[in-house]
Amino acid sequence: MVELAQATEVILTRPPTLEVIESLDSRLALQLRRAFSTQPALTRQLVSFQANKARPAYRWYKFKEAFSAALVEYLLDRYRIRSGRILDPFAGSGTALFGAAARGLDADGIEVLPIGRRVIEGRLALEHDFSADDWAALTRWTEERPWQSSDARVALPRLRITERAYPARTQDDIERYLGAAQNESQQVQTVLEFALLCVLESISYTRKDGQYLRWDHRSGRRHGKVAFEKGPIVGLSEAIIEKLTEIISDLAPDGPQLGLFPAERSLGNIRVLDGSCLEVMPLLPERLYDAVITSPPYCNRYDYTRTYALELALLGVDEGKMSSLRQRMLTCTVENRAKDLLAINREWAQAIAAADQQELLQAILSYLEYQRTQGRLNNSGIPRMVRGYFYEMACVIAECARVLKPDAPLLMVNDNVRYAGASISVDMILSAIAERLGFRVESILVLPNGKGNSSQQMGAHGRSPLRKCVYVWRRV
Repeated sequence: MVELAQATEVILTRPPTLEVIESLDSRLALQLRRAFSTQPALTRQLVSFQANKARPAYRWYKFKEAFSAALVEYLLDRYRIRSGRILDPFAGSGTALFGAAARGLDADGIEVLPIGRRVIEGRLALEHDFSADDWAALTRWTEERPWQSSDARVALPRLRITERAYPARTQDDIERYLGAAQNESQQVQTVLEFALLCVLESISYTRKDGQYLRWDHRSGRRHGKVAFEKGPIVGLSEAIIEKLTEIISDLAPDGPQLGLFPAERSLGNIRVLDGSCLEVMPLLPERLYDAVITSPPYCNRYDYTRTYALELALLGVDEGKMSSLRQRMLTCTVENRAKDLLAINREWAQAIAAADQQELLQAILSYLEYQRTQGRLNNSGIPRMVRGYFYEMACVIAECARVLKPDAPLLMVNDNVRYAGASISVDMILSAIAERLGFRVESILVLPNGKGNSSQQMGAHGRSPLRKCVYVWRRV
């Protein structure tokens, strides 16, 4: 590995140009040309949360970074994954886990965000642990609205970022709702809290908007120069009754089935492991899994601790825990500090070397660092973020190779990105690293329509469509 002082000298004296990066990108594309395949069936709706919106159970909580259950089914069918155990190292709200379990597979998921784990736990409670009495209690809540007459209250936890997030009446109703829920069984409390998590955004002054929460001007807080108004903000009673009714309709034993698909019950076992995959995966046994199906955070600056701040606050994440959580996550935001990967796991030397030796990646990192020294980046943390992302992903890939059985597939959804005019082919760079760490690149399935780069990038460098892909790697 090049010493830091030496690397800085190289970057400052002979920085790569965009032309050099494009040339290296073309060379790598030539090497991987047989793997690329445009797939009309892979619509943006399928490879996103959109296809879950009408699907019972999956529609309850809108985890907007998720892929769809239909995509999981498509991949299981296409690659004939019919038995065994799968792993999702970035489990999110559990789409891959529930999709696989519905086909009879056992499924393990690793998730560092408490909101993701709580969504999975809430759904598991409903599908497996609810008694007839529990269903009756949930129905009673929709009919009697006990929070409206409750004198009991539970103070709504807040973070600095969530101050003034709700109208005063709504905040009062939330605290009464939490207070009234304490009179129910633990199972019913779990589901009542889950239902509340599902509606927080709709009853708040906020809207999830990629890198941050966008604030309605009625909150007294503003983002940007133009006042934003999200439209009607519903009250707690309306929102929670609608959500509880939806849950009952989807899963109650004798309830009507709404939507386009029948309600699904998990047949395989689902296990959720708490923590970052960088912390958890080294503890897993070798050759345990028959497939990995996942979508890591993209290298796009999205800070999930901010976009899910309302939910994290309700779950008791305080300022200190929030900061720690942000650093434990895979590096994908400019606030992430560099991780000492060898201190986490000494066995990752080969993974780090694979990233060190990836020529296109190193050219991009040198280019971005030079742009930083010249003051040409809108955030000086971008080079550190991009470096951290690829080096940490190299370690994740190495762990996937270790825990997969021979010839087992790794199926990953990811996006390419662009910074300072440099298009970063995440798909090719990660595939090249994977080939050094025990995988054969079988396919890179490309969506027919690429996404555009950001408005800032278009203004400075013109429009450049970016590939969105599903990677198919096979364990050697």
